[in-house]
Amino acid sequence: MILRLALRSLSTRPLRTAVLAVGFGLGIAVMAELLGVGEVILEQAHAPALQGGGDVVVTGAVGQVDSARFLLSSVLGSDRFRPRTTVLSPTRKTTLFLLAHGQALAVPVRGGVPSREKAVGDPEIVGQDSWTDTPADAAWTNPPPGDVLRAMDRFHPMPNGEQTSWAEWLYFNGKSADGTLRFYLTFLAGAPQASGHRPMFVRLQLTRGGQTSNYSAAAQVDERELLERAPDLDLGGNRVRLDGLQYRMTLALERETAAAKGSGPANPSLTGELTLDAALGRSLPPAAIHGARGWVSGYVVPVLAGTFHGTLRVDGEAVSVDGAAGYHDHNWGFWEDVRWQWGQVAGGDVSIVYGRVFPPATVADASRIPGFLGVLGPDGPVAFSTDVSITEEDADGTPKLVRIQAHGRQVDLSLQLDVAESIGTQMLLTRGAEGVMNFLQLGGVYRVTGKAAGRTIDFTARGSAETFRSDSTRR
Repeated sequence: MILRLALRSLSTRPLRTAVLAVGFGLGIAVMAELLGVGEVILEQAHAPALQGGGDVVVTGAVGQVDSARFLLSSVLGSDRFRPRTTVLSPTRKTTLFLLAHGQALAVPVRGGVPSREKAVGDPEIVGQDSWTDTPADAAWTNPPPGDVLRAMDRFHPMPNGEQTSWAEWLYFNGKSADGTLRFYLTFLAGAPQASGHRPMFVRLQLTRGGQTSNYSAAAQVDERELLERAPDLDLGGNRVRLDGLQYRMTLALERETAAAKGSGPANPSLTGELTLDAALGRSLPPAAIHGARGWVSGYVVPVLAGTFHGTLRVDGEAVSVDGAAGYHDHNWGFWEDVRWQWGQVAGGDVSIVYGRVFPPATVADASRIPGFLGVLGPDGPVAFSTDVSITEEDADGTPKLVRIQAHGRQVDLSLQLDVAESIGTQMLLTRGAEGVMNFLQLGGVYRVTGKAAGRTIDFTARGSAETFRSDSTRR
């Protein structure tokens, strides 16, 4: 039918039909050409040469890479990638404003390390002999491992905005091989005050033989000093020092019942000297989630696996922590009406951390914020997934079983935590529409199976987890 109509149109109006045919053909040809040109432009837009030379451009899954020194030293500089890497050249783009004659002109700029940029053939600086590395450039591109940890573990100024409930803390946990000794240690700084100080708290939760005791101390710290020196902290008789890959902690705390009566720090109930030796390369770099009206939640794991040494003295009794498996992370942000799920386990030469943050509904849609799971091996990061599900099975309002599934191009893992210990604390910091929630710290045995980056993972080990429950579910 269509062919018959075309032939009849050609016979009755040959000139008009010929013009239409040529027009349609020309239009199709132009469209095909534009699609081809568009594809070429798209490929060129992603070309490494446009980034300043080189063969590979590294970008972050959620934006720019803020931890380039960690990437250089612990990922691309690891034994896994070093033989395949010739030159690494980190760069960063930003905008400068030229102010002249009462006007502001935005100027896009890009910064890099001269020797690295020349090595990858950046045409903008090749042949510019006057552009050479400064001592600061050299120290930045070849940092000692301790410097990378210190950069990760810095404290953050509170952003300007409508949000309140700002807090930031260093968190350490340790557990003996048999699980009879566990402790959770937190150094927490609250929001800055008009005086330029921030309230700070130290809290140790110690479990021995199934019995849990809490110890704490509180004081004011100078905001500027905190931002300049952290993770080195001083709070009365308590302090933290980072020396290379070792965290050294001094504790002088009171049992919380005694502290509530105002007995003062003269005769602390618990004292101690602890060290945490970090395993080289077992770190996850900083990441932050941003929401409406300036809301932010940040997280970094400087020590995904390590070993504790030292002694706690509890009411005169010596408690050794030598050989306890150690972990250290760092959180910052706004915490009102925030919940999270989190867990960590290490077995053999593999360390795994997973979690998910649930922000207030007023700042973000929690359903659109994925969970995460990271796997690290002896040479640094192995695999990462944001296709993660975390489900909890309760008995009497307390989790008894936690299942984690992670999938992705490089990871297919199943974790199951059989909960043996659960310690609940009312979390005033996260109080929201549902009131004060119970913060649950869980301990038990993980069963981990699956694959990551082509490697079979199969082990059983003790680990930790965290979650929340409302008061009503625990009655």
